[in-house]
Amino acid sequence: MLKSGDPAPAFRGRTTEGKEVSLADYRGKKLVLYFYPKDDTPGCTAEACSLRDHIAEIRAKGAEVLGVSTDTVESHRKFTDKHRLNFPLLADPDKTIAKAYGAWGGISKLLGLAQRKTFIVDEHGNLTTVFDKVDARNHADEVLSAL
Repeated sequence: MLKSGDPAPAFRGRTTEGKEVSLADYRGKKLVLYFYPKDDTPGCTAEACSLRDHIAEIRAKGAEVLGVSTDTVESHRKFTDKHRLNFPLLADPDKTIAKAYGAWGGISKLLGLAQRKTFIVDEHGNLTTVFDKVDARNHADEVLSAL
């Protein structure tokens, strides 16, 4: 189980726009890396919209947001367009990233979904905060408090 102070596991994947990104692309910035179960479900939509509505405040604190689920790039595109998300989503259909971050397990695993967890990565690639329990509707407030 990852904890504050641990190095963030490296990852590589394709975003909503089809662009390949990695953890190294965020060096020099803080990264809010959040895992969620499924595009366009009530809790996941509330969480994404909470972050969307507070993105300016998050960026003012020197952080970027990247959402990760086991959905496809196409599913992410539809979700992003429908809810006008202003940050990228990362497709993890093979669950590699979710497994590396410990967001794969429990009942979610049986359903093929990532667990709802958030990690804040500092400018040097180390974890500063780990949210194992997330208040989906007010997640931006939790993130802003931790930044």
